[in-house]
Amino acid sequence: MPPPATLSSSSSFTLLSPPPSPSPKLPSFLLPKSHSFFHSPTRSTRLRRSFTPRCAVIEKESPETEKPETFLRESSSPTSVRSRFEKMIREAQDTVCAAIAAADGVGTFKEDVWSRPGGGGGISRVLQDGAVWEKAGVNVSVVYGVMPPEAYRAAKGAATDHKPGPVPFFAAGISSVLHPKNPFAPTLHFNYRYFETDAPPDAPGAPRQWWFGGGTDLTPAYIFEEDVKHFHSVQKNACDKFDPSFYPRFKKWCDDYFYIKHRDERRGLGGIFFDDLNDYDQEMLLSFATECANSVVPAYVPIIEKRKDTPFTEDHKAWQQLRRGRYVEFNLVYDRGTTFGLKTGGRIESILVSLPLTARWEYDHKPEEGSEEWKLLDACINPKEWV
Repeated sequence: MPPPATLSSSSSFTLLSPPPSPSPKLPSFLLPKSHSFFHSPTRSTRLRRSFTPRCAVIEKESPETEKPETFLRESSSPTSVRSRFEKMIREAQDTVCAAIAAADGVGTFKEDVWSRPGGGGGISRVLQDGAVWEKAGVNVSVVYGVMPPEAYRAAKGAATDHKPGPVPFFAAGISSVLHPKNPFAPTLHFNYRYFETDAPPDAPGAPRQWWFGGGTDLTPAYIFEEDVKHFHSVQKNACDKFDPSFYPRFKKWCDDYFYIKHRDERRGLGGIFFDDLNDYDQEMLLSFATECANSVVPAYVPIIEKRKDTPFTEDHKAWQQLRRGRYVEFNLVYDRGTTFGLKTGGRIESILVSLPLTARWEYDHKPEEGSEEWKLLDACINPKEWV
């Protein structure tokens, strides 16, 4: 998951409050020197002194019994990008959950609604151990407040010129990972997000920033070329409505981002991925993100309907579990959002909702060359052009 700015595969936004108020000033002879030591003018000996470094306070979520009409403040304009993006992701959550539940036919979503003291909240929905789905999570978050500069740098994923100081921000997004039971039915991940920051208080005149991010990617255990081509064709069609350069650019970005360095392979067969996107008209990018979110069901559900009842063996299931292990490795080691959320005390159930119920690791497992399993691994090592 990229961090709060990017709400990756696995996490909801993490909102941090400003640092606590400074402690009363102490006489200079009581202030710590040389790390954990201090020197008293009345004594020549050094005494070890322990102290707790100041850090940002994590605002914990509060459960809610009902979904609010909006997580935004009452003063927010319904025509603002913030309002329209929230409306879009909440409608997308409803649409995807309805399609997933219909494909399952048995399971139902557990829903958690939560709010943040500093502003905003979210809705987490998980269908677990159904007829078709091992685990299907679809989360939305709309949060705002201030965050320390280190969190801003992590959100941007790059160094910034801002001076230290709390950064006012707004972040909203939808994030989903869908793990089917059948090894011939692929896993899907998608997320779309919008982020704003204002100038830090100690950097007057710094420009207000906004950006979009997101993507949709497919992770099968077995390759059915017609399925992969269908999935990528839908992504390309969504991109081509706005800019013909989007699909090749974002397809390569996806292949590069979901790379498991210690395995020298990709997590799956890609799709599209983009981040920090603000070099186009804001209205156009809002429409683009909406089109991509609306493309999730037609890109994915027909594949599930085709493969969910395919007969399989224990060997097929074991290979799926090995590939699920790769999914876990990427999310816990490399995904920016997952690692950021774990380090900053975010909502743990939302952060780890991307992980499957079951996974498998075998020592030095190598599929037989030429086998269907080998073909999948080869495609993960050597990304292909599917359309």
